[in-house]
Amino acid sequence: MKKFLGIVMGLVLAASAATADPIKGTWKTEVDDGSYAHIGLKSCGDKICGTIDKTFNSSGEYQSPNLGKVLVINMEPQGGGKYEGKVWRPSNNKIYMGKMTLSGNKLKLQGCVAGGLLCSSQNWTRVN
Repeated sequence: MKKFLGIVMGLVLAASAATADPIKGTWKTEVDDGSYAHIGLKSCGDKICGTIDKTFNSSGEYQSPNLGKVLVINMEPQGGGKYEGKVWRPSNNKIYMGKMTLSGNKLKLQGCVAGGLLCSSQNWTRVN
């Protein structure tokens, strides 16, 4: 019984830690292929996922076919504001090894190939 209670308490503490994650919220991407988006980062189990909540181009907000799709996939907190998981790039429909680094209201997102040797990155800013 004590082992069971220990497991339950561990799950509760893990859920509380995920809920309090400072990375949660809405983030504005950099312009990519003429558009940018607002990405909502939230818990997906004990990890962080991000969906495309709004899309914008030079004319303003528009209805992209990518609205609601998951862009940030299963990012796992590594400590010190660092996260590892996967990212999807809509412009080429590819999924990459992903890394995120949080620094205040700035978020660096990287998509990498070749075991992390080649990476492309964007710097996002917090909307809320």
